[in-house]
Amino acid sequence: MKAVVQRVTRASVTVGGEQISAIGRGICVLLGISLEDTQKELEHMVRKILNLRVFEDESGKHWSKSVMDKQYEVLCISQFTLQCVLKGNKPDFHLAMPTEQAESFYNSFLEQLRKTYRPELIKDGKFGAYMQVHIQNDGPVTVELESPAPGAAASDPKQLSKLEKQQQRKEKTRAKGPSESSKERNAPRKEDRSASSGAEGDVSSEREP
Repeated sequence: MKAVVQRVTRASVTVGGEQISAIGRGICVLLGISLEDTQKELEHMVRKILNLRVFEDESGKHWSKSVMDKQYEVLCISQFTLQCVLKGNKPDFHLAMPTEQAESFYNSFLEQLRKTYRPELIKDGKFGAYMQVHIQNDGPVTVELESPAPGAAASDPKQLSKLEKQQQRKEKTRAKGPSESSKERNAPRKEDRSASSGAEGDVSSEREP
């Protein structure tokens, strides 16, 4: 699942010349649903969108508050073109969820948003319709979000951090050289030194009483 989140001062949706939705200060979310998306990806995206800190706090500190913190509005637009892949210069949308399935999934997404936040502050367009979306981007501030692919836990920043630390420990171990046990295995045996000829044999004989 992909989402493009824009911080806005206002946004609206028009279908057939008629405005069907509008918000003031808040965020506009363009959502692209993929074939592989499940309830897990849906919940992940809802959580990320509502907790994304793109607003300033009361003291003017940037990137401190989410849309829920500020009690602002959310306008959601279903946009399958976010799942585009290019074949040469032509867009291809075979990765997007089919229309019938996607509509039900999108409605579940809206329901989860409203359940998690304030339902009266969640607005949307008209699924499958030809829409004109008017966005007054504030900043501009635009953030791309993508849910982790199924089974790709390593794409989680926390997981990546753990993997990086493990790799660093391995590199430090290699930098210290062979371990004590390795040194013992590689060290020449005493009997070999006493049996050796030449200068080493002389040194061994001198140590004997």
